[in-house]
Amino acid sequence: MELPEKLKGAIEGLSKIPGVGQKTALRQALALLNWNEQEIKSLSYSIEQLTKLGVCEVCSMLCDDKKCIICSTEDRIQSETLCVVESITDCIAIENSNTFSGKYHVLGGVLNPLLGVGPDELGLDKLFKRISIESVKSIILAVNPSVEGDATCSYIKQNISDEVEVDRIGFGIPIGGSLEYLDSLTISKALENRKKM
Repeated sequence: MELPEKLKGAIEGLSKIPGVGQKTALRQALALLNWNEQEIKSLSYSIEQLTKLGVCEVCSMLCDDKKCIICSTEDRIQSETLCVVESITDCIAIENSNTFSGKYHVLGGVLNPLLGVGPDELGLDKLFKRISIESVKSIILAVNPSVEGDATCSYIKQNISDEVEVDRIGFGIPIGGSLEYLDSLTISKALENRKKM
């Protein structure tokens, strides 16, 4: 069936969102038709504002100004613990857990020579300089467990002072998980990261 051009344009735009196919985009566009004009304009304005989002000059998290909320909070600034994460979504996930009260550094990826991602592309010099300037005493490497993630963590560890304590987050069996359904790598990581009771 030939759809109106305006509807086609909305479907095409919505289908560019990761995880949204043509059918879902059509359903969403049709649902938006039930909104009043002000609601649609408000959504449009919110999406337009995304183009004005910046990146924190300290930690590389998204922000409205030069510094993000975390890097502007006095308690966080004074913290001697730095959590290094691979992506902004990882930072958000840790923050939402309400279990970490230090500061962050977002790498924006991991070392991957095959894709041309080296230390310069990740801005690791900025991280090392920050560790030195801010007198960081403890680093938590919250990078995903992969060959590239392990290589990134090893590179970071090798390039910082031995006086700085470096930990890697634990990996293994999720809460409610059953051993019989887990892959061998997850089980081996769980055994590596065991702790005394």
